Amino acid sequence: MTAEQIPAFGVRFKVQIDDVELGLFTSCEGLGCQVVLEQRQEGGNNGYVWQLPSRITYSTVKLTRPLTKDTEKVARWIAGLANGVRRTTAQITAMTTDGTTVARWGLLDVVPVRWNGPNVTSGAAGVLTETIEIAHHGFLDTARS
Repeated sequence: MTAEQIPAFGVRFKVQIDDVELGLFTSCEGLGCQVVLEQRQEGGNNGYVWQLPSRITYSTVKLTRPLTKDTEKVARWIAGLANGVRRTTAQITAMTTDGTTVARWGLLDVVPVRWNGPNVTSGAAGVLTETIEIAHHGFLDTARS
């Protein structure tokens, strides 16, 4: 098995929105798409129903991490949206703990959907986390970037 074929353990996700690097996240959920199919019945054909692809839908991407100094970068990015939401591009890079890139995804027309900061409870021990959720309209060809 070559180094490229070995599964990556301890992956972190570096997130960059245009020129703003938001830091490393420990969890990335929802990278995916779905082809919507329309069914058409053909008269006289009782053997099957036609499955015709119509459009592609993209799920929102949810990124989670423990609270760090990079949380301020997310807060500044979101605060900048008060002047109007502008569709941007994003780059999500999966990296091993030693910084080796495992995979990279470019996202087109990114807009923030939700940010959840930590729930702080007096006297409760635990790791404070933040979650950001973004929507997009497709993937970019990252082989050229």
